[in-house]
Amino acid sequence: MTNKLKRTLLVTGASSGIGRAIAKLLLQQGHTIIGTSRNCQQFTKQHKNFHAFEIDFSRLDLIPAKLKALENAYPQLDGVIFSAGYGQFGSIEQFSFAHIEQLMAVNFTSQAFITRGLLPNLKRKLHCNLIYIGSEAALKGSRKGSIYCASKFALRGFTQALREECGTSSVRVSLINPGMVKTAFFNSLTFQPGEDASHALLAEDIAETVSYILNSKQHMVIDEINLNPANKVIKFKK
Repeated sequence: MTNKLKRTLLVTGASSGIGRAIAKLLLQQGHTIIGTSRNCQQFTKQHKNFHAFEIDFSRLDLIPAKLKALENAYPQLDGVIFSAGYGQFGSIEQFSFAHIEQLMAVNFTSQAFITRGLLPNLKRKLHCNLIYIGSEAALKGSRKGSIYCASKFALRGFTQALREECGTSSVRVSLINPGMVKTAFFNSLTFQPGEDASHALLAEDIAETVSYILNSKQHMVIDEINLNPANKVIKFKK
């Protein structure tokens, strides 16, 4: 059953993949969505309840000012879905120092920045959700995933501690850890899910999980949800 309460929600990484699916579903449900992207020209379709907001999460120095502008433009904001991020895999020696810094900035530090910037006002709302899209990589370290896993482990620990900090407020903190999802995430990688439908989740599966959390009763908090395809099959590209 869909919650009749219409929300104003920030969705990071809304121009593609999981973020796009989340934004699309929540718009269909009547919510107002502020969608972020590094390049807002990627938003090619207009919707009366969708507002594009350009921000580059690798530029940590610019985020505080961007958040002030966001709060001023959308004072009704009462929730954030953190779905921006990217994957980069390889042995630690294959990463430059700059690559390590950027991956951690986009996948973790920028999300901590956004939380820090928006949380004081969000705590004043009667009802607020912070939903973070993590990864199965936050549950177990894997070969050639040292930095990516570190970014997702950091996010998981952050949400666990944040949940405790927000326990006496109206803010509910949730984490979704998907396994492999069939999106453009794998376009730049050397591997991808197998070809059978059972080998990968769909972005829409994650969107429906976000909706489930948003529509849950206010007296409970959904801490963490792990999602996986029925069969985990990895296909390496030639």
